[in-house]
Amino acid sequence: MKKFYWLLLITYFVSTYIYAQQKLLTIDEAVLGLYRTMYAEQLYHIQWRNISTFTYVKGDQLYQQTINKSEEQKLLHAQQLFEISKDSIFSNIRMFPAYEWTSNNTLWIKHNHAFLELDIQKNSIISKIVCPDSAENFDLNTKNKYVAFTIQNSLYIQTTNGEQYCIGKDDDKGIVYGKSVHRNEFGINKGTFWSNTGRYLAFYRMDERMVTEYPLVNIQHRIATVAPIRYPMAGMKSHEVTIGIYDTQTKQTIYLKTGEPKEQYLTNISWSFDDEYILVAILNREQNYMKLNIYNPNTGEFVKTLYEEKNDRYVEPLNPAVFISKHQFIWQSQKDGFNHLYIYDLTNHKMKQISKGSWVITSYLGIDSKKQWIFAEAAYPTALERRILKFNISSTTMNELTTLSGTHQAIFNPDFTHFIDLYQNLDAPTGYYLYNLEGKPLRKIHELPNVLKDYKPVNIEMITIKSADGKTDLYGRVVKPADFDPKKKYPLILYVYGGPHAQLVQNEWLGGATLWDYYMAQRGYVIATVDNRGSANRGFEFESCIHRQLGINEAKDQMEFVKFLIKQGYIDENRIGVHGWSYGGFMTLTLMTTYPEIFKVGVAGGPVIDWKYYEIMYGERYMDTPQENSEGYENSSLLNKVKQLKGKTLIIHGYLDDTVVLQHSLTFIEKCIKNGILVDYFIYPTHAHNVRGKDRIHLMKKVTQYFDDYLK
Repeated sequence: MKKFYWLLLITYFVSTYIYAQQKLLTIDEAVLGLYRTMYAEQLYHIQWRNISTFTYVKGDQLYQQTINKSEEQKLLHAQQLFEISKDSIFSNIRMFPAYEWTSNNTLWIKHNHAFLELDIQKNSIISKIVCPDSAENFDLNTKNKYVAFTIQNSLYIQTTNGEQYCIGKDDDKGIVYGKSVHRNEFGINKGTFWSNTGRYLAFYRMDERMVTEYPLVNIQHRIATVAPIRYPMAGMKSHEVTIGIYDTQTKQTIYLKTGEPKEQYLTNISWSFDDEYILVAILNREQNYMKLNIYNPNTGEFVKTLYEEKNDRYVEPLNPAVFISKHQFIWQSQKDGFNHLYIYDLTNHKMKQISKGSWVITSYLGIDSKKQWIFAEAAYPTALERRILKFNISSTTMNELTTLSGTHQAIFNPDFTHFIDLYQNLDAPTGYYLYNLEGKPLRKIHELPNVLKDYKPVNIEMITIKSADGKTDLYGRVVKPADFDPKKKYPLILYVYGGPHAQLVQNEWLGGATLWDYYMAQRGYVIATVDNRGSANRGFEFESCIHRQLGINEAKDQMEFVKFLIKQGYIDENRIGVHGWSYGGFMTLTLMTTYPEIFKVGVAGGPVIDWKYYEIMYGERYMDTPQENSEGYENSSLLNKVKQLKGKTLIIHGYLDDTVVLQHSLTFIEKCIKNGILVDYFIYPTHAHNVRGKDRIHLMKKVTQYFDDYLK
């Protein structure tokens, strides 16, 4: 009887384990599960309090650890912020807010529109700044304790004593102060730039009155209202930008004399070591000639052009100068074909290359206090990897600080003797590790669990193929069902983006695949992705070979990947689909119309249809103007390929899309109607370029259903 009991118990546990392993993702979990029911506790806002102590946020609590001790110490609870401040703004905080250490015992905390400077030892307030509820685009300077912010199109500064100054305002709504300009291209992501001492605030002033207004329609009113945006389309009039300098001592504003023509790009703003100069990378509208200029912040006068860069295709400055001493700064350029680090010396006006090789620097991380070593993150030795490297300034010798294959992200302490490494690879989610400068891991700080361990697994394979020109390696990812049988035939969904500044395949957890890929593979699909020529982190030639002919080389490379998969014998050639969003939507329809005999089903989200309807900054970089490149625009326009469309096609668009405006998909639909081509169309009435939040579940149900109906 005992033997039977134990046999029954073992059978129960084995069957329970097998059942757990067979658990299937739901569509809700596949879309938002990582943020909800499947959420794994991560470390946020990791910072070094001093050279030996680091802090981080878990939930509503701020913690610290030291280099020598692994014990986790609680520093501050979010609810204490309300108790200390006595301000309702800090009540009921679910997650500890963003913070910044300014000394060993002093930190600034930002929550909504309020800022607190705290003495962490005394748990007392040093300073408090509460900005208006309608304020946006905050920029705190911890040295002078001023906050710059915008309200609508005006720019303000507020101090700790409650004083508020308006330093940029115009009654004309076409004039904008203190906001990001040039459609967030060229590395621009904000509109204000404090100087190192805190005395000066540089800011953008954008005059867009000459840019045609584009109508967006809000249907959430009884009578729908028009909410127009200024949208500069390729070949048309662009906005005009100037840079103001506000002096907090004199309370005066001057403007830099950046010269003509007015239609130029003012990018990568930075300040010299002692605020003597302000640096601006000025790019012509053609985007093939860049000048790095310095100006006098007191007079606005042009001082000197430090450096020039030209290229027949385009020049794209993305990172501002970073001063490492009074006379030297770090500059990033891909002038030798790959993005690398250079040191520019103001005393002799010479530039020295620090990093070199057929790979790219992805992030500059800093320089040690002795100024012997520069630290950086790189796509090294291949674009699939991210390694932490250091370079000797004198000899340019390179050393790897992380050698494990995968993706590394480093956060260094102030004297660059230790760093925290956020590491993941194909099989393992992020782990947090403490390293010393010799690249030796000292201990594990935290590790994310595999939230998929109880779910039916899938097979993820990383693949390398040659591009369509037969010369270049392309990296791909294939997600297959757990019970994959190479003798069977499976439907294939090609997930595509394909455009610049994006990389979808990497040696990180799940190879960069989303849980929707995982979900679809569990349900019997093969989901595959490849980074074609034109995508990011492979060097200038790889990315810029699409110049003046968008969609051509990219489609050829995607097709090479599909042909490779077909040759493996497990893909049903009659059940091949494609899906992508934005540039990926453009690629989806490009593939559907270029290879109609191959692709039977396509779902294109927010697709660019004709590049003449796209904005100047991005569009003209890769295509020049329609006047200069009429043939290229004609060849890439999907309006000219409608007759070639044969497969089942669903187009999805956000009605309030201010990136790829609705005119794109509507003109395509109209062309389909005129040519008797049947397509399906779906609108998200209150969403812009991306469908976010809970509605994204609806979106992915729609996409999934379409493939289930016509491909599975």
